[in-house]
Amino acid sequence: MTPELSDRFPRYTGFDPSVPVRCVTPGEGRVIHRFFDTSPFSPSGRCIALCRLPYEDRSPVPGDAAEVVVVDLETAEERVVAKTRGWEMQTGAHVQWGHSDSELCFNDMRPGEWRPFGVCLDPTSGARRELDGTVYMVSPDGSKAASPCLLRTARTQAGYGVAVPPEQLPANRGAPDDDGVYVTDLESGGRRLLVSLRQVVEEALDSAEREKCAGGDFYAFHVKWDPGGDRLMLVLRWMPPDGGARVSSLVTLKADGSDLRMAIPASEWAGKGGHHPNWCPDGEHVMINLSIHGGGRSRLRFVQARYDGSDYREMIADVPGSGHPTMHPDGRHVLTDVYAHGPLACGDGTTPIRWVDLASGEDRQLIRIRTQPPEGRGGELRVDPHPAWDYSYRRFAFNACPDGTRRVYVAEMGELLDGGVSS
Repeated sequence: MTPELSDRFPRYTGFDPSVPVRCVTPGEGRVIHRFFDTSPFSPSGRCIALCRLPYEDRSPVPGDAAEVVVVDLETAEERVVAKTRGWEMQTGAHVQWGHSDSELCFNDMRPGEWRPFGVCLDPTSGARRELDGTVYMVSPDGSKAASPCLLRTARTQAGYGVAVPPEQLPANRGAPDDDGVYVTDLESGGRRLLVSLRQVVEEALDSAEREKCAGGDFYAFHVKWDPGGDRLMLVLRWMPPDGGARVSSLVTLKADGSDLRMAIPASEWAGKGGHHPNWCPDGEHVMINLSIHGGGRSRLRFVQARYDGSDYREMIADVPGSGHPTMHPDGRHVLTDVYAHGPLACGDGTTPIRWVDLASGEDRQLIRIRTQPPEGRGGELRVDPHPAWDYSYRRFAFNACPDGTRRVYVAEMGELLDGGVSS
């Protein structure tokens, strides 16, 4: 049963939301949750775990500390449970829950060493374990964490790793055999290289793709477990030798590192325009915003493919894709947001959170709220809502910036899912 949300959290009523919405960080602000593919809600649903940035109008200074924050959703109590120097603007310290409410996972780093490491913390007792590896996404059973190298991610895009002095950023050459996807056991803390970038390139790319990528450098970016913990997806990025735009493709592999498959090749993703892949609830398919018919990002659609690249198709015609999409376990609805600079934005700094019915084609605006921060709408300082479900799939959290500072909101979907809210 989903715990009740305290009425001490203020309601958000701007633009007449279709569902009840409350701000769960009404105080100091500068707070975000991690990303759209992990839940900030604890396994019991009682708490939500967040990251408070030390500032939000400039890029991180290496060594500056952010805060790990836990909010009790029943009492509205907010507690700072840890400080961390292993954070960045878009995903904070990758704060997320382990197997229970007594295990909170995030990244930290010691200035001068500049080597990020994961932490498992009991937010009640304060008991803390440091890990050999880093945390990007915890497996569904809470036993392990998968991650790319959080230092190297900045080589392809700022905002998702950790902030270190530029000279501390390692660089790959070609497809190295000492970097790739890492897995860390959360009990023992031990880390291993599950699959190297050399393996990924040799086994998942065909000869024509490998030839096109000769001379450039490969990096691992997003790494995500499927809902059953059986497979991982890897956003593989290639940086051309002439310093041109990055080229992305989507590879999947079994949890033991075998069976590397190309789900979305660069010819489709980078060649036609797309972004933000995610697993579908069945664990067999992935979905992505992609301009499957061409035309670039102005003609995005929700597209799916099986983990091996088969069954590649548009999920619904004539409904544009956008933002950070997640399919509800009912297999029928997609929850997503909109970029403040995207074609579906409202043009005044506000953006909608969308609820798309794949069966009927209805594209419903659930919430409209300001997401554009005072310092601008693009780059690593942007505010993306990143709507993320709780474990019951009856409420979701999202980021917004309606009053000049980042805050986290919770929307209640129960009545709409039960058919109690009229269209």
